[in-house]
Formats: sequence, structure tokens, C-alpha cells
Amino acid sequence: MPVVDVKTDLDALSLTIVADFAAPVQRVWEIYADPRQLERVWGPPEFPSTFVDHDLRPGGRMNYYMSGPEGEKYCGYWRIAEVSEPDSFTFADGFADADFNPNPDLPESQNAYSFTAHDGGTRATFVATYATAEGLQTRARHGHGRGRDLGDEPDRRAAGGLSADGWSPPPSPPPSLGDDRRAIVRRLPS
Repeated sequence: MPVVDVKTDLDALSLTIVADFAAPVQRVWEIYADPRQLERVWGPPEFPSTFVDHDLRPGGRMNYYMSGPEGEKYCGYWRIAEVSEPDSFTFADGFADADFNPNPDLPESQNAYSFTAHDGGTRATFVATYATAEGLQTRARHGHGRGRDLGDEPDRRAAGGLSADGWSPPPSPPPSLGDDRRAIVRRLPS
């Protein structure tokens, strides 16, 4: 399923990604609601994720880490603000230390994910907003916004799936938002 739009708005300090899926809204929602499905698709294939805590309800928290090819571990969290199943949820997304404490040296974003019926499938809109332009640029250097062009690249970790708009560990060299946009959203897991 192709990403139909990716926009960085420096005035609004936001990154917006719009993608269309050939699946009903409820099926797309299920990926986020189930940690085992979400970890199959969150982030790039070379950095598989593990969700240690998963509480998709207002006030809930999701803690996860991504494992790098050299054994590195990159931790992150979501603090869930609002949930309207199966249509949307909002959350703060940030980097964390090994104990899942927020890393104050790296930016946190406020995110709104929404899912609407569109052309027989689902249109997903992912909006990440930052407090500063520097925060947006820092996250871009760490891979946020990478890999959003669904293309047909195979999922090397699983049979396929929907990958969320997650941050990626720092790539080397850091990509711009437009130079590496593949394989974040793949076929839905069966």
C-alpha cells in the first residue's frame, strides 16, 4: 500500500504521513492494539522491536526497544493521551534510557494517529508535532520519517504487516526525510 503524502511543515513543527491500506479500519486498528502484531511491524526490519509494556488506553504507556544488527538496544515510549477505538489515538512519543525513563536530551513529539474508511480500505494519517524546529530536525536525523513509502519491499522479519510511524535508531549516515522512504508500512500480518 502506498504512502500518498509525506509533509514536513517547519511552521507547524510537524511531520504528516498519509497512507492508504487495503484493509478495513478495524483491521488496521488491531495492529496497534496487539503488542505482538505491533512489534512485528514497528520500525525498519533491521531493527526489530519488542514491546515490554503495552497499554493502549488513556493514561496508558507503551515501552519498547529496538534491537540493532550489532546488538545495540534503542528504547522508546508512548504515553497515551486519548483513544477512540478504532478511529484514532494520541500520544507522546520519546526516546528513553534502558529503564524506560524519558531521555530529556532528545525531543519528545506529540502524535495523532487517525484511521478512516477510504476507497474500500483505510486511510491512515500520522501527525507528529514537535516543540521546536531543532526537535523536528533531531528526530529526522534519528530516522523519524524514514521508510514511509510502502513500496513492495518484502518484510524480512515476518510474513508482512503494517508498521507504525515510529522512530528509527540513528542510521549511518542520517537520511533526509526524502531519501529513504520504503518498507515502514507493509502487508498486514495474517
